[in-house]
Amino acid sequence: MKLSVFFILFITLVCLAASDDSTLESFLHCLPSHVNSSNPISKAIIKPSDPSFQSALEARVKNLRFLTPATPKPLAIIAATDESHVQATVVCAKSSGLQIRVRSGGHDYEGLSYRSEVPFIILDMFNFNKILIQLSNETAWVEAGATLGELYYQIANQSRIHAFPGGVCPTVATGGHFSGGGYGNLMRKFGLSVDNIIDARIVDANGTILDRQSMGEDLFWAIRGGGGASFGVILSWRINLVRVPEIVTIFQIGRTIEQGAADILHRWQEVAPYLDKDLFIRATSTIVNSTIKGEKMIEVSFIGLFLGQIDRLLPLINESFPELGLQKIDCEELSWIESTLFFADFPKGTPIDVLLQKPSKPEFYSKGKSDYVKVVIPKSGLETLWKMMLEVGLMFAQFNPYGGRMGEVSETSTPFPHRAGYRFLIQYSTNWQENDGIDTEKQINLLRELYDAMAPYVSKKPREAFLNYRDDDIGSNPSNFTNFNESKVYGHKYFKNNFIKLTKVKARVDPDNFFKHQQSIPPGFV
Repeated sequence: MKLSVFFILFITLVCLAASDDSTLESFLHCLPSHVNSSNPISKAIIKPSDPSFQSALEARVKNLRFLTPATPKPLAIIAATDESHVQATVVCAKSSGLQIRVRSGGHDYEGLSYRSEVPFIILDMFNFNKILIQLSNETAWVEAGATLGELYYQIANQSRIHAFPGGVCPTVATGGHFSGGGYGNLMRKFGLSVDNIIDARIVDANGTILDRQSMGEDLFWAIRGGGGASFGVILSWRINLVRVPEIVTIFQIGRTIEQGAADILHRWQEVAPYLDKDLFIRATSTIVNSTIKGEKMIEVSFIGLFLGQIDRLLPLINESFPELGLQKIDCEELSWIESTLFFADFPKGTPIDVLLQKPSKPEFYSKGKSDYVKVVIPKSGLETLWKMMLEVGLMFAQFNPYGGRMGEVSETSTPFPHRAGYRFLIQYSTNWQENDGIDTEKQINLLRELYDAMAPYVSKKPREAFLNYRDDDIGSNPSNFTNFNESKVYGHKYFKNNFIKLTKVKARVDPDNFFKHQQSIPPGFV
């Protein structure tokens, strides 16, 4: 009997492999007839049998949790170099019954840009990294595979008084970052990345290239915060550059619990959303080693960017947040581009061309979660967080302040709904390496327990989450991508009531639900 079961399983696996081979052959045969003849697609196709396949896959996998022998691999990677390659991949994958995963930087926290439970192709957009700065009208065109570091570098290469409001990690690509909302330390002054996007080019489910005018305002609305991978393939964005002073100020102050971190962080919650728009202060709780007691302890770092000079900053802090104890010696004046290196944790004096570097393979295992906070967390809540952080180990909790421009934009202006009335966003993250000897499932479960313990202190009905901090725990639907009711669980947490409009846009532009993944937008009722 056991031999029969084994034989049946073996035959089933053989048949599935043969089916995948046939599907891939159909897909590859389709591609050449749909591309620009002057730029053939053959060199863009990377198959598992090719020597470069593993390195091409790993180069944009940022989480080692999804680089195991058990992780399903793509049937092929299309490293597109021409817009027609993107169009052909969409058309041929659709006709061959294959899913595609669109990967620009590979930073999706749950790896949804490069993994699937059904046969799939990765459409890699990293070659789409051109950036055209147009200072005459203070705009730029940015291709989806360009990283934030490349964008910031190119802006600074042409102007000392221009910037763009995006994230602090330079290796994140604009395709996913912008389409999920995109926030960083300029958000209180200028809002999100999506608040500063004025046009886009996208390949839809029919393989047609659309810009803002031809796609219509509803689709343009949807891709600016609703996740582009649910609606098409982002080719490029047109953005408005923002003006910053030639000299800005940065600072970082660390305080342990013994040094009054609880009192300072409690006060930070009260004032951070109401500080001058030019001032952004992030608070990050981390685990450090005590040099005195020789044990693990919590330190809270208050990391600031001020769009101005020290002589204007100190009076603002002393008036609104004297508890921080900020002094001139804690501050440094530098250019905006140099401040991006500071927030990315590069050592002082690092040349700015480090922003152009891209890692070749992942180094960490990680799991992230997020929360939105509307009411000040009491000191007892902070103590709960810190106690559980020490139990989880190798993690941080980062508080990012709202207010300013974030409170002035309507929650329906883009799919990103977390606007007025929010004090801050929390990111919980645990990160570890191979030699840390950590059991992955146990580590993730500890983080889940911490997240559950924070429920009394954060947003409710729904308990909201940030799309770019992707979290499968809040709901996923891998078995039936069109189940509207199951999708509402995570849909409302990410988008609140904007989720319904997103499903209507999806039904109009992709009624067959070709662009889908575990947390994609399903077609709703038009």
